Amino acid sequence: MLYDEALDRFEPVLGLETHVELGTKSKMFCGCKTAFGAPPNTQVCPTCLAFPGALPVANAMAIESTIRIGLALNCSIAEWCRFARKNYFYPDMPKNYQISQYDEPLCFDGYIDVEVNGETVRIEIERVHLEEDTGKSTHVGGATGRIHGADYSIVDYNRAGIPLVEIVTKPIPGTDRLAPEVAKAYVTELREIMRSLGVSDVRMEEGSLRCDVNVSLMPRGSSEWGTRTETKNVNSLRSVERAVRSEIERQAGVLAAGGKITQETRHFHEDSGTTTSGRSKEEAQDYRYFPEPDLVPIAPDPAWVAELKAALPELPSVRRKRLQAEWGLSDLDMQAMHNADAFDLVEATVAAGAPPADARKWWMGELARRANESGTSLAELPITPAQIARVTELVASGALNDKLAREVLEGVLAGEGTPDEVVEKRGLRIVNDEGELSAIIDKVLADNADAVEKVRSGKIAAAGALVGGVMRASKGKADAARARQLILDKLGVSE
Repeated sequence: MLYDEALDRFEPVLGLETHVELGTKSKMFCGCKTAFGAPPNTQVCPTCLAFPGALPVANAMAIESTIRIGLALNCSIAEWCRFARKNYFYPDMPKNYQISQYDEPLCFDGYIDVEVNGETVRIEIERVHLEEDTGKSTHVGGATGRIHGADYSIVDYNRAGIPLVEIVTKPIPGTDRLAPEVAKAYVTELREIMRSLGVSDVRMEEGSLRCDVNVSLMPRGSSEWGTRTETKNVNSLRSVERAVRSEIERQAGVLAAGGKITQETRHFHEDSGTTTSGRSKEEAQDYRYFPEPDLVPIAPDPAWVAELKAALPELPSVRRKRLQAEWGLSDLDMQAMHNADAFDLVEATVAAGAPPADARKWWMGELARRANESGTSLAELPITPAQIARVTELVASGALNDKLAREVLEGVLAGEGTPDEVVEKRGLRIVNDEGELSAIIDKVLADNADAVEKVRSGKIAAAGALVGGVMRASKGKADAARARQLILDKLGVSE
């Protein structure tokens, strides 16, 4: 069913489960390294491979990071909690169970506010708990990259045991047609909070931030929520939005045809923007949770928690409001930067010395255009905020105009070096030499007698054609304002 028709008949209820790999140097329950990209199965030991007799020891930094996350999400922090065993079998689970938390999470009952189309939406957090990540299975052969139809599977246990924080929302009703945008805005805000805390690199493409998207529909006017599905491991902000939209359309079609929604996990396909069935969704009792006998409970000292809260950095939402006021930007300007994921880049460019207006102009203009053309994000462009700041400095000094600055950016993006190196290699500096500029103007005046006569007769606007001639003759390297003034001086005309 088409999206608008689906929302005319049904109301969506969302739920988001976001997994954040913590950036600790060692794993959750052993001393193995956590560096991304190491050769398969080189960062493992008897503990994270679950050899008999190997016992876990909790990572103190992971516990501290989880508490800081909970505090940033306005959560209450448990005075006493413990780990549990979550029992299920997958090849990427060395122990055949996962050390997690069940009914006693470390952080609970929080919230964050997100801005969507000028509206503030409060997302309530049910729990923030700490667990260990699984290994990574690769299914070889077949057309989908999934286990069905594969010739064989291989497992890399480097990721097994890395500290993993799971942030679970309470059900989110009332988002209506904004449901996809709300889901994306929430995950975006979470990612920015994690970055500001310094607890994770939250690189979705590397799996250090993953989102499970829960969607259910209920008929308009009904008070009974529908059956939910869980789309697993959605790994980009755009895909979070698309997965919600796809599930709303799919479920609406099933319900409108008289069918029933199956409670199951589903897989999102980037190429088609649709989801397909995975497996039936387990309930809590299916995991046979029980307290982890090899780990002592966690009892954070309230005084320590208070110290952690007092030391939290300025959170992204607060920072955005402060900088919006300092930069004099409208709500629409801020929303546009937020939607383009440009805010941090603009801020870093300003910190490198660029005026806020110039920093925003280049990131949201020329660079956004090039990112769209190449199908990448702004952050993935091979150019730094410091380089943009240097370009703005060259423009402000008169060494470049905007046209030449765009050529400099093109050269930097092409890997030709720093802005100054591109200027020298391409010979892009503005013509500032009075003698050279005067010679160019004399030739343009000689070649455009009609325009010269119009200017002399008082039609000052005709000077624009002469300035254009100078710019063409200088290949855009002349200072247009200076050229205009010299033209008027030579013709004995004043404005």
